[in-house]
Amino acid sequence: MTFEKKKAAIGTAIFALNLVVAMGAISTGHFREWLSAGLGSGPAKAVETAALAPDKDKDAPSAQSLIPSVELSDTQLTRLKIEPVGERSFPVERAAVGSIDFNEEMSLQVFTPYQGRIITLFAKVGDEVKKGDTLFTIDSPDLLTAESSLISAAGVSELTSRNLARLRQLYETRAIAQKDLEQAISDQQAAEGAIRAARDSVRLFGKTEADIDRIVTERKADPVLVIPSPITGRITARNAAPGLFVQPGNAPAPYSIADLTTVWMLANVAESDSPAFRVGQDVRVTVMAFPGRVFEGKISTIGATVDPNTRRVLVRSEIKDPNHELRPGMFANFVISVGDPVTSPAIPFDGVVREGDGTMSIWVTTDRHRFFKRTVKVGLQHDGYNQIVEGVKPGEVVATEGALFISNALTTAAR
Repeated sequence: MTFEKKKAAIGTAIFALNLVVAMGAISTGHFREWLSAGLGSGPAKAVETAALAPDKDKDAPSAQSLIPSVELSDTQLTRLKIEPVGERSFPVERAAVGSIDFNEEMSLQVFTPYQGRIITLFAKVGDEVKKGDTLFTIDSPDLLTAESSLISAAGVSELTSRNLARLRQLYETRAIAQKDLEQAISDQQAAEGAIRAARDSVRLFGKTEADIDRIVTERKADPVLVIPSPITGRITARNAAPGLFVQPGNAPAPYSIADLTTVWMLANVAESDSPAFRVGQDVRVTVMAFPGRVFEGKISTIGATVDPNTRRVLVRSEIKDPNHELRPGMFANFVISVGDPVTSPAIPFDGVVREGDGTMSIWVTTDRHRFFKRTVKVGLQHDGYNQIVEGVKPGEVVATEGALFISNALTTAAR
């Protein structure tokens, strides 16, 4: 029989069967099964059946009870992974995007306490410094004045001390009056107070007791003022240069230092998610510079207002970074745990197919050959698994890998 004759015969048969169906001779379901059995000679057979609808009458299935199914060959089954549905713990989390910034509570600007000209710089941007390390030195006229006063007070103290000792001897021989001795004692006490005040004035410039004793002994003033680092950290900015005249509090500061053992993670979260956040909640942060690395931290501050333009709330987290790997300005993704984990049926991402209408479906089997399509409701996602809120129970056997292949086979067979 030629191809044209075969085509004509098949067309006649289909017309006759449609006429019989219209007259009620056979049911719609039987007709479709017959048609699939007769024409579905491809690698996969698509059938709409009521086999997985136990609440319906099997003898008279309605259109709503018909479930798409696909029967696969042994060769096609090698492309799939078929497993019973298990349960997994899904953390209740919220995700957002933000950026890394300095911990402003652990960073500061270093100003000179007194005016003067910079002599030498000892640190540059990026250097790690410890508390007490010298950052720069200045030639300070105020320090010179304080040291000169100290030297003068030391001279007066020595003079009054010698004068008092001489007058004590004269008084013992009745060579002077008692009022002269008392005046000498008063002068010596005043000189001692003056030198103590002078030593304290010099000490305010950072000079040690040994430095002060040397100044007094040598009678030589040292106008070099040493500016040390007030904290341990990293130099983040330097605006100093030799010969630059600096004054206390005048911006920009010669140096800026930050303690980078902790950094801030700044993120703007949606207004609708803001009620779920609390100070102290755990935060997991990832950055593109370190794929696969997770940095731990906690929420430290939640913004008191909502941005009227973006309708978002600022959430600030303090992230531990003991190795100083995170750098301010880095983009970061962070996940915040906002509740206790929930345990639910779970199917891998490859076992769930998104349909054209936005619904999610899986493929269920009882004999590991014929698969029935079922619509499910997906909830949370974590670690490569979808939480199945509705549509499947633990223990049911489904295709956990290759669900999209089955959907394509259904489409191909239907065509």
